[in-house]
Amino acid sequence: MHLDLSADEVLATTRAVRKRLDLNRPVERDVLMECAELAFQAPTGSNRQGWHLLFVEDPEKKRALADLYARNFDPYVNAPAVEYAPGDTRGERQEFVRGSAVHLRQVFHEVPVLLVPLMAGRPEGADAFQQASMWGSVIPAVWSFMLAARER
Repeated sequence: MHLDLSADEVLATTRAVRKRLDLNRPVERDVLMECAELAFQAPTGSNRQGWHLLFVEDPEKKRALADLYARNFDPYVNAPAVEYAPGDTRGERQEFVRGSAVHLRQVFHEVPVLLVPLMAGRPEGADAFQQASMWGSVIPAVWSFMLAARER
């Protein structure tokens, strides 16, 4: 199902959807494939497409990924908060953003389908240009996938 949103509407309504995820609604494989096809159109470094998309639906695998996510998320979320100047909207919204992130951590394993982007190679030991090329290739594809999914 398409929502017939304009590009501006997709971009303006995609920012934070973690608390609005419908954890009980199945995601059709056709929708995932349509979104993946659009993701493959994203720009990539050197036009190499050294990445792949993996969809995880198995509950045990989702739980294992949730545990991995938690091991990295928990120290981050429990670190001292960034301090912003009075009146800075980032500071005013900080607890809402944190609450939304914590919510995702709590329901991560319940998301109907997890998208795991995979890249060939490892960034360890790579110089800044090589790392930027790796991340700069996969991030646009993931963002394109998310925008396509939002429109659907």
